[in-house]
Amino acid sequence: MSGASVASAAWLAEPSLQKLLAVLSEGGEQARVVGGAVRNTLLGEAVTDIDIATTTLPDETVRRAQAAGFRTFATGIEHGTVTVLADGRPHEVTTLRADIATDGRHATVSYGRDWKADAERRDFTVNALYAEADGTVIDLVGGLADLETRTIRFIGDAETRIREDYLRILRFFRFFAQYGGGRPDAAGLKACARLKEGMTRLSVERIWAELKKLLGAADPSRALLWMRQAGVLSLAIPESEKWGIDAIHGLVAAERDLGWPPDPLLRLEAIVPPDAARAVELAERLKLSNGERDRLVAWASAPLPAHDMAEAVFARLLYGGDLQAYRDRLMLALASARAYAGTSDKHMIEAGGYGRLLKFAAAWKRPVFPIAGKDLQALGIAPGPAMGDLLRRLEADWTASSFKLTREELLSRITAPGAPG
Repeated sequence: MSGASVASAAWLAEPSLQKLLAVLSEGGEQARVVGGAVRNTLLGEAVTDIDIATTTLPDETVRRAQAAGFRTFATGIEHGTVTVLADGRPHEVTTLRADIATDGRHATVSYGRDWKADAERRDFTVNALYAEADGTVIDLVGGLADLETRTIRFIGDAETRIREDYLRILRFFRFFAQYGGGRPDAAGLKACARLKEGMTRLSVERIWAELKKLLGAADPSRALLWMRQAGVLSLAIPESEKWGIDAIHGLVAAERDLGWPPDPLLRLEAIVPPDAARAVELAERLKLSNGERDRLVAWASAPLPAHDMAEAVFARLLYGGDLQAYRDRLMLALASARAYAGTSDKHMIEAGGYGRLLKFAAAWKRPVFPIAGKDLQALGIAPGPAMGDLLRRLEADWTASSFKLTREELLSRITAPGAPG
């Protein structure tokens, strides 16, 4: 990739970005796009964020950007970062800097004008590539050569980079999952294994954010394997230690073949046991969002339907349970069944058994119970615990009928011999 350029990238041609780079480069200053936008463009991957490195100090960055009509936000001013909103798109603009003190989680920085020093303080060589406004790529740490071989390599000494921020252990595996090829860099892998206990100093929010990105990669199976080998996975997700990650490969293959989008939480479910108590502990430890916690615990609590279950029976199960939980259980069971089947058997597996139930669940609409409290009041039944019990028993009869009993038939049961209540 010598003489590499991103000049043809559509994002680089955006007038607002070119204007911002220009105003930050006036009067002997310099500004370049840095990091993921450059890396992903050279790899042919999608670009989401466009970050900028500049020699202007933060206050000067704000002054110049606002004078040019851009809105600014002091999102990380203590670390030299200002967010500039250009044509509705946020750009993190960071002054060149060097770390003068680190504690494994945070860094004290000093500002400078040395591009090589700025590059050398970053994590991986492929993340330290800069691009001029004309698209010319500047490589000061060997990132282009590593892009060629899809090698995720720490800049300089791996242990030094990790001790600066132990989250880089998880980032090493995450970037390997997203962009790496072959085997992980040996020096980086050994350093991650040696220093993994340092992750206990990190906030759980940062750990889960990285794990979620890793699990959202197109195929995280190789990265998870190496994480397990290095002892990193069992430290981050101890529930996986005696359960294993073997189901991940089959799940990824099913996603690819059946058009399922990558789902980080479903992949997490694939590597931990379906144990409700442990799911609660995991959710609390990693501080999952309420929605993530509820989904994980519901999945762990839901029984796996028998593959030959009649659809009428399954409908009653869905009515009384959590639809997403059953879908998760069936997707994992189907992926596992496909993984152990011969190629010629996969279509049959998808058409019957778990595949049949999964299709039924996808099309299922929750029926509405046709009786309400006002119906019972009209028959002279007063509100209270007795009414609640009667409603529940009527609903149980309705469910047992596969939701076929009509409102009139249910109400007739209230006064008929042997009626509920």
